[in-house]
Amino acid sequence: MHREHAGGDGRLLVRSLVAGPLENNVYLAGCRTTGRVVLIDPAADAPRLAEAATGLVVEAVLLTHGHHDHRGAALEMSRRCGAPLRLHPGDAVLAELPEALPLADGEQIRCGRVTFEVRHTPGHTPGSVCFLAEGTLFSGDTLFPGGPGATDGPEAFRRVMDSLRRRLFTLPDTTLVLPGHGPATTIGAERPSLDDWERRGW
Repeated sequence: MHREHAGGDGRLLVRSLVAGPLENNVYLAGCRTTGRVVLIDPAADAPRLAEAATGLVVEAVLLTHGHHDHRGAALEMSRRCGAPLRLHPGDAVLAELPEALPLADGEQIRCGRVTFEVRHTPGHTPGSVCFLAEGTLFSGDTLFPGGPGATDGPEAFRRVMDSLRRRLFTLPDTTLVLPGHGPATTIGAERPSLDDWERRGW
């Protein structure tokens, strides 16, 4: 079973499903009119992901970061779909996926009439990225309802807070945030808590 989210002005198609023991959110997102999409964070269960992609053309498999729970079915789905696997080089060693092609900060990935912008947001991992399209942010483990994802120390926490302030909270309050785990939120809903997160610290 998958869910569909409305995004942008109706051009953006988003199908989401939960997969894997850590209940990861997996997204098929792209152009509603052409059915051309990207597959974001294929955590596990490739047959079910392939079924969810029925009727769509997967043009790329994108990873928000290299943690195992986000990439369990990445290589299999890349091969099934004949689509390149993409990962920021900052997480290349972590992910152990030599087949992955690099993602660059600011890169524009087109799917039909929809464009995904890559935003490098280090902190949760060195190579964490988010994808922005049509007023919708696919935030991986960089931002959840209630704060940033876990970090491995004070310096990483400082980096993720800097990423939030400079790369994500410059977005409009109406921006829909679809995280790597759990429910959706918006930039506006989380903005009032930003200073509290900073004070709370690592």
